[in-house]
Amino acid sequence: MFTFVGHLYFDVGIATITAFAGKRHPSELTEADLEQIAEYMEVEYLRQPLRSFLTVAFPNSGFTQPAFFEQPEKQKLYARRVLKSFRAETRQTSETCVFTGKPAAAVSYDVNNELLPGRAFRQHIPLLTGQEPINFFPYGDAGLPVSGEAMLAIQAFPLGCAKVGGRLLAVHSDNDEILLHFAASFLNQNRRSIQLAREAGSTKLPEPPLSRGTLLIDTLLKASRMQKEAMEDERPFSLTAYHLSNSGQEASLDIFYLPMEIIGFLREMQSAKYHHQWEAIVRKAWEVPPIRKRGKEKQSDFQPRINWLYEDIFNLPWNAPRFVRVYFLRQALRTAKPQSGDPRVGYSLRQEIELVSWGITARFLRRVMNMEQERIEEIRKLGDRLAEYVSVENDRRFFQAFLRESRYPYFRSLLLKANLATVRRGNPPLITLDPYIAVFEDGDEVARSDWSFARDLVLIRMIERLHETGWLRKNSDAISVENAEETETDRD
Repeated sequence: MFTFVGHLYFDVGIATITAFAGKRHPSELTEADLEQIAEYMEVEYLRQPLRSFLTVAFPNSGFTQPAFFEQPEKQKLYARRVLKSFRAETRQTSETCVFTGKPAAAVSYDVNNELLPGRAFRQHIPLLTGQEPINFFPYGDAGLPVSGEAMLAIQAFPLGCAKVGGRLLAVHSDNDEILLHFAASFLNQNRRSIQLAREAGSTKLPEPPLSRGTLLIDTLLKASRMQKEAMEDERPFSLTAYHLSNSGQEASLDIFYLPMEIIGFLREMQSAKYHHQWEAIVRKAWEVPPIRKRGKEKQSDFQPRINWLYEDIFNLPWNAPRFVRVYFLRQALRTAKPQSGDPRVGYSLRQEIELVSWGITARFLRRVMNMEQERIEEIRKLGDRLAEYVSVENDRRFFQAFLRESRYPYFRSLLLKANLATVRRGNPPLITLDPYIAVFEDGDEVARSDWSFARDLVLIRMIERLHETGWLRKNSDAISVENAEETETDRD
């Protein structure tokens, strides 16, 4: 019986084998399933385009080493040893596999029998040291003891990855269904790409059309678990993406983490309550045709690669204030360049009022930022009261100042004057002390470090309410000056 063990290479590899066999879980795999994928790999790994594709995972292996290309029998022998040592007749050593806990295979993974039986090195497992150095191994014994099943899973690992930017993109998760979903999605894409490359006579496997972060979020959102109603009894999960290369000249590893809080928010956005408006926000974040020097867009055969909202998700929650300001408050990104195809340069609160949603913002605050529900409620109430004040008094000047003011003392004075004017008219105060402190201050006249972020949140609720009451339709020119967000996101 097979199961996940918590290691990237083995888990993604065994998930790939499971998907190849059309099974739902590794526990359903049989030796016949292992034989099936081993036969496939024994053929495909020895020819193009996979032979070139595998150089990023197994350089200097029998699959990719040029010295093997003129010795087909030697190459086939290598393939049999690393792909089929799981067979029942394979003898076993007294050493234990570091991945599965089973006995290591009593077969040398080097065709010249120069390596220890069952020992694996960098040509077999990505990002290990080579076969000569003895440091970083227990007791100075070079290599890792590996069972035949683990060796097959690790060799299948690249098939369950996407190749992006010349490196492998692999996804691991504490949720078995999500782990299998990513491995199956990448496997299916790779098999289609193999066929396309072969038909075109190409030696290179085409890369996915999407950038790294966009591909990850796009693939995640297609998982069946993400499509289920958020009101169900959900089991929270997280995922970690690894962007790696085992190349001898530029071995590298970048790690990206999506915690359960962010995934929970994305999943909730798929529910019927938020889906329509959320998708409209996402749609506006896709790359647009870049503008040429003469001001004309390059439209022919343009396919967007980047969704900037998806890319920015990987910087949450650290960039949350900027994320809210750009995507939820529709503030243009001043440093974005039209020539780059970044749509955020054209964001406009005046023209995109319908995309402003307090419901989505409130869920973001609770899920992603873990803000106390009491503070979220105080922000909502304050936004409602200020929107009612602007609508009833038709106070365009107050609204414009609230939108633009960036200095806390002036902002505080603005609210105090509106509060005093309301009381003088015989009405209850707009703002009382405790709610005001809860939203904007850490103490008496000491502004919170995130007071401007709190102002943006109140403004989102105000705008939504003023839009609902029709005040903004009559006073659209009140949004006369766009407050551009000045920080630009660096993207790999």
